[in-house]
Amino acid sequence: MARPSLTSMAETTIPTDAEHPHLDQELVLAVSDAAIDQVLALRAAEDDAEALGLRVEITGTAGVEFTYDLSFDPVADADPAAGDSVVHQGELPVIVPADSIDRLRGATLDLPRNGSEGLVMRNPNRPNPLAGVELELSGDVAERINQLLDQSVNPALAAHGGFASLVEVQGSTAVVTMGGGCQGCAVSAVTLREGIQKAILEHIPEITEVVDATDHDAGENPFYSE
Repeated sequence: MARPSLTSMAETTIPTDAEHPHLDQELVLAVSDAAIDQVLALRAAEDDAEALGLRVEITGTAGVEFTYDLSFDPVADADPAAGDSVVHQGELPVIVPADSIDRLRGATLDLPRNGSEGLVMRNPNRPNPLAGVELELSGDVAERINQLLDQSVNPALAAHGGFASLVEVQGSTAVVTMGGGCQGCAVSAVTLREGIQKAILEHIPEITEVVDATDHDAGENPFYSE
C-alpha cells in the first residue's frame, strides 16, 4: 500500500509505506487544508479509496522526536470502542490508534514551509528521555544533575547533534545551556520544557525550576553570562 511521506519538525524525510459514521470525537491531530488535499490526491490512487482513512501512529522515538507511520487503512477497521480516534476532516477520515492519542494530542500535520515534498508533523509533545533508563545518581545536587544529563538526556539529544550542560545551581534553580544541534533550534525551548526540565524536576527533588540560559543567536557556541 502506498504511504504518504512524512517530514519531521526538523524537516528530515521519514518514508511511510467504507462508509463509517462520523464520530463526534475530540480532535486529536489537526490536518491542514493543504495537507488534506495532498493526502486525498495520494489516496485517489488506492483501490476502494473512499473507504480508506489516513492512519497516523507513533511507532517509537529518534532522539528527542517521535517517529511516525502513516498509512491508508479501511476506516471500518478502526475500533472506537477500544479507544481509537476517528475524526473526519473535510473529506478525509483521520484515524489515530488509542495508544498514540495522548502523544499526538495538539499536533498538526502540514506541508513543509520550505516547499519540499512530503508532510511535516508539528507535535508539541516530546518523548520521555528517561523511559526505560535506570539511573544511578549520587553526590550533591550539581553532581546528580550532571549524571542525569550524561546518562539519559544527552544520549537522546546526540541523535540530533546536540547536548545539554549544567551551568550552575542557584538555590532551587538549575541553569542549563543547550549546544550543538539544539542551539538555535526552533523546538529547543520545547525540548527543554518537555524533556530536560521534566527529567530534572522528577529526579532531583531539591530543584523546582530549570532555566534555559542558551544564547540561541550566538552561532555554534552557546554561552551564558550574568
